[in-house]
Amino acid sequence: MSALFESRALADAAAEKLRVFAQPQRLMILSCLMRGEKTVGGIDAATGIGQPALSQQLAELRRAELVQTRKEAKQVWYALADAGVAHCVGTMETIFGAAESAHAVSPAVPVEVRQTAPAAAVPPGVAGFARIL
Repeated sequence: MSALFESRALADAAAEKLRVFAQPQRLMILSCLMRGEKTVGGIDAATGIGQPALSQQLAELRRAELVQTRKEAKQVWYALADAGVAHCVGTMETIFGAAESAHAVSPAVPVEVRQTAPAAAVPPGVAGFARIL
């Protein structure tokens, strides 16, 4: 897979997906579906979004292929489309404060942590960023 900086088409596709994620009601729906498959009534009860907004947002999520549906009798069940969507939503929950989320996410790429000198190594009266030679 290419890095985003290597492909304008890939960057455009990623930006479009992010546009779909960047709406509070859609994020609420996706977060709700992280906890399992639900009917429209179940999503409504859990999120309080209500009709017709819920139907509009579910339609947008279907168009963006972020959710999938299955029909059972007269009920339509919604679920996240794939593990990638679950990973994105779980990452957002982790980053933006849903600390109680049971969906801990580890980054796909290790994050380098820049080591700084311990505070004791900096002489008193010297700015912490200054380096004494």
